[in-house]
Amino acid sequence: MSSKYKFRDQDKLYFVSFGVVYWLDVFIRNEYREIILNSLRHCQDKKGLEIYGWCIMTSHMHMIIGSHGEKMEDIMRDFKTFTSRNIKEAIKNNIQESRKEWLLWMMQKAGRQNSNNKDFQFWQQDNHPVELFDNEIMQQKLDYIHNNPVEAGFLEEAEKYLYSSAIDYSGGKGLLDIKFIE
Repeated sequence: MSSKYKFRDQDKLYFVSFGVVYWLDVFIRNEYREIILNSLRHCQDKKGLEIYGWCIMTSHMHMIIGSHGEKMEDIMRDFKTFTSRNIKEAIKNNIQESRKEWLLWMMQKAGRQNSNNKDFQFWQQDNHPVELFDNEIMQQKLDYIHNNPVEAGFLEEAEKYLYSSAIDYSGGKGLLDIKFIE
């Protein structure tokens, strides 16, 4: 991993972004998104993850995070390992998944191409954590996260996207508990 992208100060907030290998559109199904949400809830409850903003797109996700518990790199590693394993099993066991063989084949291909020569890879290797060192940058990243579904053409108003914290920032209650950027 490049020295540019590391969690250097555990007391700071970070913008993280990570995607599925080959930008596969996995998160078009609710059951796969639920695995992500349940894992994030677990990380909040058991590992000290603080989420300030988030959005799950079809092939990737963005978050603004902090921690009052474990190191953020450890939380992200465990989160990605757990979700990888569980989403793979969900795909394998989903009788309605018309792309099952192709998705699994692509993830196996990614694993073989990895220098570790794994038999399977779900997430791309990096998180690209970017330290948010002032309020202007925090707001810029939060706006980017919330406008991602709008820019993708999914809808016209960010706060109507269910898989995002834009709901919370507009006065509603979203799917995850968040801390607000002040």
